[in-house]
Amino acid sequence: MTMPAALQDHFFQRDAQVLARDLLGKVIRHKVGERWLAARIIETEAYYCAEKGSHASLGYTEKRKALFLDGGHIYMYYARGGDSLNFSAEGPGNAVLIKSAFPWTDATSDENALAQMQLNNPDASGAIRPPQRLCAGQTLLCKALGLKVPAWDAKRFDPQRLLVEDVGQTPERVIQTTRLGIPSGRDEHLMYRFV
Repeated sequence: MTMPAALQDHFFQRDAQVLARDLLGKVIRHKVGERWLAARIIETEAYYCAEKGSHASLGYTEKRKALFLDGGHIYMYYARGGDSLNFSAEGPGNAVLIKSAFPWTDATSDENALAQMQLNNPDASGAIRPPQRLCAGQTLLCKALGLKVPAWDAKRFDPQRLLVEDVGQTPERVIQTTRLGIPSGRDEHLMYRFV
């Protein structure tokens, strides 16, 4: 098995919208036991400290610390009963939410890794979730990859355990639109979602 090549910290030290767009097609890999669980990013949302939809707009707290650190820190929080994954970007309080992904298999992350992801994230009845639904949402993604707030919040990537890799999958077309789930009056009109 080949060792994945992690994106370096400087990749994340960019404007949140630029980073959100450039993360599309990149693969998140999380090593669980001997397996690299993997998913290709297909949807992101950019957040800035100065806009009301951002957690950082509520100010610095120990819990939101990762948002105020330099690009490439991991910010995780609980939403809709599950874990959510963000990466800090350039500028205090700016970040990108990983909204959705698709399971990725290759020589590093094989069919056994995919099977483990399906075991991690069954559907509501306990049945195996099909690959196209496995990471179709921010909390489903974290559940499938086995990512937890206590283990990763405010940490840096660890190339031996968690990384983002460029596998040469660049989307042919990117749609830029409004973010999902932003309440009225909280800058819901901003076109910061990339699919």
